[in-house]
Amino acid sequence: MTLNVRYEDLADQVGARLGPTQWLAIDQARIDRFAKATDDHQWIHVDPVAAADGPFGATIAHGYLTLALVNRFLPELLTVANASMGVNYGCEKVRFPSPVRVGSRIRGSGVLVSVERVGGGLQVLVRVTVEIEGQERPACVADTLSRFFA
Repeated sequence: MTLNVRYEDLADQVGARLGPTQWLAIDQARIDRFAKATDDHQWIHVDPVAAADGPFGATIAHGYLTLALVNRFLPELLTVANASMGVNYGCEKVRFPSPVRVGSRIRGSGVLVSVERVGGGLQVLVRVTVEIEGQERPACVADTLSRFFA
């Protein structure tokens, strides 16, 4: 479920739970496209035969692919209805507690941690947790920073 909030009401939503998003399948084609885009062709990601004998029994998504998908999930978690613009500002902290095996489905959920006035806008910290379907430990937890302008 998306939290749709007006710019001037963002600070009132600190502590709000966001999501979850729809599930997203992680297939080998997506992993291979990410490997090609980043020149990260480590066997654990792109060689299903070698990875079958590896520590996870299959290929796994790059951690940074999982992190990149956080940006896909953010608009499903939070929209600022009357902002003129929103930009990614960075991350405070990122962790990858569990690998995402090929064939898994992931989704995002979050918490609106803080809102502060900065540089003519509002800086919003959303802690996004990327869940793996059927697993207790998340794939990624990222404290994301976005800036919104009226």
